[in-house]
Amino acid sequence: MGDQIQFIVEKLNQEPFRKNYNLISFDSLESLQLLQLLSDVLGEIDPKHAVDIREELPEQTAKRMLNLLGILKYKPPGTVSDLSAFRQGLVTGSKTVIHPVLHWLLQRTSELRTRAYLARFLVKLEVPAEFLQDDTVADFNKQYEELMEAFKNLHKEHEQLKISGLSTAEIRRDISAMEEEKDQLAKRVERLKKRVETVQNHQRMLEIARQLRLEKEREESLAQQKQEQKSQLFHAEQRLQRAQVQLKEMQHVVADSKPESLMKKLEEEINFNSYLVNEKIPREMESKKTSVYFLQKVVAEPAMTQADLTALESEIEEVNAQMNQLIEKRIITYEPADSKFSMYRQQASIISRKKAAKAEELQAAKEEMSSLERQVEQRNSQAHELGGSEVLTEDEFKQYVSKLRSKNTFYKKKRQEIAEITAECGILQRTEELLRQRHEAAQQQLQAIEEKKGISGYSYTQEELERVSAVKSEMDEVKGQTLDNMSEMVKKLNAMVAEKKASLAPVIKELRQLRQNCQELTQECDEKKIQYDSCAAGLETNRSALEQEVKGLLEECAQEESNYHYINCMKRSLEIQLQRAKEEMKAYVSPDPQERRRTLREQYTRIILEQENLGKKLREKQKVVRESHGPNMKQMKMWQDFEKLMECKRECFLKQQNQAAIGQIIQEGGKDRLVL
Repeated sequence: MGDQIQFIVEKLNQEPFRKNYNLISFDSLESLQLLQLLSDVLGEIDPKHAVDIREELPEQTAKRMLNLLGILKYKPPGTVSDLSAFRQGLVTGSKTVIHPVLHWLLQRTSELRTRAYLARFLVKLEVPAEFLQDDTVADFNKQYEELMEAFKNLHKEHEQLKISGLSTAEIRRDISAMEEEKDQLAKRVERLKKRVETVQNHQRMLEIARQLRLEKEREESLAQQKQEQKSQLFHAEQRLQRAQVQLKEMQHVVADSKPESLMKKLEEEINFNSYLVNEKIPREMESKKTSVYFLQKVVAEPAMTQADLTALESEIEEVNAQMNQLIEKRIITYEPADSKFSMYRQQASIISRKKAAKAEELQAAKEEMSSLERQVEQRNSQAHELGGSEVLTEDEFKQYVSKLRSKNTFYKKKRQEIAEITAECGILQRTEELLRQRHEAAQQQLQAIEEKKGISGYSYTQEELERVSAVKSEMDEVKGQTLDNMSEMVKKLNAMVAEKKASLAPVIKELRQLRQNCQELTQECDEKKIQYDSCAAGLETNRSALEQEVKGLLEECAQEESNYHYINCMKRSLEIQLQRAKEEMKAYVSPDPQERRRTLREQYTRIILEQENLGKKLREKQKVVRESHGPNMKQMKMWQDFEKLMECKRECFLKQQNQAAIGQIIQEGGKDRLVL
């Protein structure tokens, strides 16, 4: 414990606290000062907790500290029973509680600071399930979870980058290596320039090469634009397909739905909700209240023994037997009119049970349907994110299968053609190889002839010029074809867009009318919902008032019941004391001497006489001891003096023996010297 306090004092005297404590001043801190010190340390870990505890209530301070310690994963020592003592000690500022907490916090301040920072963004807010039924709340919750995951990933990347940071030595080595590569490239460029300068018309050839590079770059950019336009066209087709599917669904809904059917659905929903509000929910609340009442009654009861349990079981059996007897009597003595009513009551109870069961099934089916709709929306969103399309219906899937079969046959045909072309390509490659060999031989002969004539390199230069001109003409043709294809594609797209607009115009008109109808129905539904909400709010206020009243009555009942039990216990103890007093009086008045001896008065009288006799004996013994105390002390002093005298004589005798032995040794040593 002393090492712990010393460590705490050392840490508090350092930055950023600088408290200038010593062991005595720290140990003499009061409970309020200790709590303020703990709040300062927590404020250093999380700046939100840097507050003055005098400005808040003790319960708020304890709750705030307990919440942060729970986030920091502090585990107080001891069992569950010790946790209540820990909370109480934290409220009162006990040293035995606060010193270990300070020691644990100051040991790992940097780690806990990081954990508190992460807790601000990673402690998930628990949203009740009934709120998640709303689509807007569910979307916000999903977005919140996605942002939390993104924050986790970014924090991990940040930590990895901090750990795996490059040193200056590595950066310098990379720079030096890049400079060496730059020098090598410069030297290579110089060598290539020297080699090119010997070739005739090298400037013109360089210009042609530059134009060729520019044309290739332009070709790549045109190909990229073509690919982008293809992807845009694909996405536009997908959007068109989705719009068509939504339009079909809306048309199907509009074709099947009429105002009467919509009103019927609304009436069914209102009836179901009114049944829930008026019958099912009050019944469930009543059952919950009764169960809570019985549980509170059981809690208020004192601890029961095995005998009490057996007594209660026997009482329950007796009550059950009485109930069975009453039921038998009623069955024997029933009347025909009552039998008819009982039959109707039985049917009504069966129907009510079936109705409750169906309502529960309907509620479960609605919840399952809403969960399945959320799952479908999640799968659709995931498919959109991955670049996929909507989930196909049965007809669309059949069309897709037929298209796939036609594509499969087309693929097999093309694969056979590719095999034939591959075989022909092998033959052509062999022919090309033979022609290349002949060409190389002819080139060697031509070079030998050019060397003899003194015009070496002429054929190579001419071939290069022809090849460059051919490539340029091919590029011009491809460029013209590409521009023509793009213009045709743009025209086709414009025509398709105009055609789609013309075909969708009547559908859009119908859709506008349907939207107007939908808005009217939505407005009416909102009004009904407002009425329902106001009714539900009134019922809720009445329910809360009744709950408060019932709660007060239950507390009053529990208090009266505890008073009743206490008065019964006191009454029982007083009855026992009264019974004992009556028995004592009866025995004392009785003429029988044996019974008189059994009375408490006689017993205490005997004990008092025995104690008085014992006191007399002890006083006599004390008198004898006082009389013999002086001579005995004198005799003891004489024996102590005699013991000291004998001890002194013994020491003198031992010294005399030691001196005699030393003298004898000296004499023997002198004789030995004389002999020598």
